[in-house]
Amino acid sequence: MKLDPLILSRLQFVWVIALHILLPAFTVGLASFIAVLEGLHLTTRKPVYLRVSQFWIKIFAVSFGVGVVSGIVMPFQLGTNWSRFSAATADIIGPLVGYEALTAFFLEAGFLGVLLFGRHLVPPGVHFVAALMVAFGTLFSSFWILSANSWMQTPAGYEIIDGRFFPADWAKAIFNPSFPYRLAHTVLAFYLSTMFVVVGVGAYYLRGNRFQEEAKTMLSMTFTMLTVLVPMQMVAGDLHGFNTVQHQPAKIAAIEGDWETQRRAPAILFAIPDAQAETNHFEIAIPALGSLYLTHDLNGQVKGLKEWQPEDRPPVAIVFFAFRIMVGMGVLMLAVVLCSWWLRWRGRLYDTPWFLRLCQLCIPTGFVAVLAGWTTTEVGRQPWVVYGLMRTSEAVTPSLTGGEVLLSLLLYVAAYILIFGAGLRLTILLVKAGPAAAADGTGRPSSPKRLLSAANVGK
Repeated sequence: MKLDPLILSRLQFVWVIALHILLPAFTVGLASFIAVLEGLHLTTRKPVYLRVSQFWIKIFAVSFGVGVVSGIVMPFQLGTNWSRFSAATADIIGPLVGYEALTAFFLEAGFLGVLLFGRHLVPPGVHFVAALMVAFGTLFSSFWILSANSWMQTPAGYEIIDGRFFPADWAKAIFNPSFPYRLAHTVLAFYLSTMFVVVGVGAYYLRGNRFQEEAKTMLSMTFTMLTVLVPMQMVAGDLHGFNTVQHQPAKIAAIEGDWETQRRAPAILFAIPDAQAETNHFEIAIPALGSLYLTHDLNGQVKGLKEWQPEDRPPVAIVFFAFRIMVGMGVLMLAVVLCSWWLRWRGRLYDTPWFLRLCQLCIPTGFVAVLAGWTTTEVGRQPWVVYGLMRTSEAVTPSLTGGEVLLSLLLYVAAYILIFGAGLRLTILLVKAGPAAAADGTGRPSSPKRLLSAANVGK
């Protein structure tokens, strides 16, 4: 059996990115949540905000550490597996990634030390500023990384000289056509992922009759935030889709499962796309609705996949189902938020067993949605690595052999299982220990021995 270095390199990239993206999907939102908690404690002096903040700061530190370790691999494999892409785009992608390190990572790393260890060494206001700086750092990181990714999706502000991309207008390159919509949609997705983790942990404590005040604070705050964030995400998703119709119509055709160009295009709820026959099987659709939400016009025209040659189309089935998984997770989140409104109105938000159990089960919904959305975005871009300009097959390192990539893939799989497994285990121990143990009731960090002891009690 011949090992294809292109396919194996793509699988390796999927493995590395899919696991790494789970960390910013959690830490971006968690940093902002901690900043809110620190601000509330500074203004109200209520100890509960301090205990909850200190608890989540410890979990943030674990996630940040795992993210740094796993993130090192990404630029490394761009040189080993995708050297032709790196050579062609270095003058644009390189500075964007470099700005992320200079303006975001250093900001996070610098103030994280104050956030973790400065509680009793600096004034409360300075500690709050440190929390804000860490939160801003995570957002700056999202800004630059998504700018680089969006440039690959909708390239702008460039010129091509001898097969290499050079910046012609940095403002257009950074703020390329899809960037504002992708940034809003992604950051909101990260916030939603974090909020549902906090909701699930709070529900876990309420079901176990532990840390009641802290758990109620978690649920009350997060459901208030989710009441705003979920509708905002729906609007951001619609605007992002409208932008994609204009700039990446082949991706939209794959997302929708549309083969024919038509007006009053249907919204296909379910189907089994058949790329060979260029049709859908077992299709369930709502007439004309697709044109309405894609073009904001009931009679709007939506291009079908047959507008492109087969070699220029994305893998339809993967994009089609990934998008529906993402939307399904969003609908589930909305349903949980609506239930929370009803239960809060009845005064039963904190003591309804089936709802608390549902909150725990929904912990992974945000992460599933992020992975599904990322799959939709990246697979939907294929066969291009720089949309319309450079094919993925042209980006791989030419001297690679299948055996070499297989070996590195297996090593990455083993290393990531070890790294993420250790991080997950430590996080679970911290959750079992709980807010009071994490902050000693006063904000003073507990020793590892006391954390483990409290975790054992909470089993």
